[in-house]
Amino acid sequence: MSNPYYILIAVSVLIILSYLFNLLSGRIKIPSVILLLLTGVGLQFLAKEFGFDFSGTKLPLELLGIIGLIFIVLEGALDLKITRKKLPLIGKSFLSALLILLATSSLISWILFEFVGLNFQISVVYAVPLGVISSAIAIPSVNKLSEEKKEFIVYESTFSDIIGIMLFNYIIIGNVTSGSSILSFFINLLLILSISAISTGILLFLLNYTRTHIKFYLIFAILILIYSISKMFHLPSLLFILIFGLMLNNADLFIKGKLANYLHLERLQSVTKELSQITAETAFIVRTFFFILFGFSINLLLMNDINVILIGGLITIAILLTRFLFLRFISKSNVFPEIFIAPRGLITIVLFYSIPAHLQTDYFNEGILFFVIIASSVMMMIGIMSTKTTYDEKLDNLI
Repeated sequence: MSNPYYILIAVSVLIILSYLFNLLSGRIKIPSVILLLLTGVGLQFLAKEFGFDFSGTKLPLELLGIIGLIFIVLEGALDLKITRKKLPLIGKSFLSALLILLATSSLISWILFEFVGLNFQISVVYAVPLGVISSAIAIPSVNKLSEEKKEFIVYESTFSDIIGIMLFNYIIIGNVTSGSSILSFFINLLLILSISAISTGILLFLLNYTRTHIKFYLIFAILILIYSISKMFHLPSLLFILIFGLMLNNADLFIKGKLANYLHLERLQSVTKELSQITAETAFIVRTFFFILFGFSINLLLMNDINVILIGGLITIAILLTRFLFLRFISKSNVFPEIFIAPRGLITIVLFYSIPAHLQTDYFNEGILFFVIIASSVMMMIGIMSTKTTYDEKLDNLI
């Protein structure tokens, strides 16, 4: 693979394949993410067959995961409109993300404590990444659902990512029950809200007054810079990305009075459409290579272990059980297909690779992580396949 043209051909073919998967997924009713994972697994077998060595995928996978997370959350935020009518939906999705994450993480930590033999703190550290819904898989997979269900999943999965990262950073600090840790958590939250408000204001001015054609990747660079610096200080930086996207797409709610003299709504709305398009295409590229690389990096031999299948199966059941109980008895909303749309993926991997060295353990088999990600994705696929059929039948009846 020393010839650069071979690399260019391979990259181009993978992008074309991903585009075809997007078109095909609507017809065969299999999310494109599953097809990308299978492509990665297939490439793994081909690489072994021809003697290619692509070791060291952890760093590029983590890097693509972080960038993908930023763009996917931004893409989702730029697609959401805030109205008074939607406030109950936003509140319900936030409550769903919070309670289901806490309940699922608690149940998973108990499973790891009882059946894997991890101590309490380490079991919680490993449980939180497995308790977070992956917006990177959920958001692009629900385009065919009704508008209300789609918005619920977008908000819920994004909130789950943000709360999951905040909870994970809080737990790895150490003594989570101490007054200083709790105070630090709320200070960090207020700090990121302040940074988000100031940074978003500056970025809105840049978008409003920058006349050069090359401006969107300047905005992306600033977003990634602020996100990365905030992350280094253990701030919930994903909240900043969500706030920026929501404020930009709902500028008419925030730009009023004297501020309207400096920020022109019509120009911002025009810029938002362009930014949304470029964000979607960039997210598509990053998502393509992340999930292919993840499929390529999966060690299938780890999942031959009966313990991996049993523990992974218990964790998958815990995900389904907590989700069903919340949606059915607390939220009192429809449970189908929402009960199945709880994939683990990009954010789970990013958090898993972020576990500090002193909290890592050899007792946790990485195959459990792979099993849960694949099982939850297949579970989501089954739910969406059934739901799409229902909507298609309703559409046919109307026609």
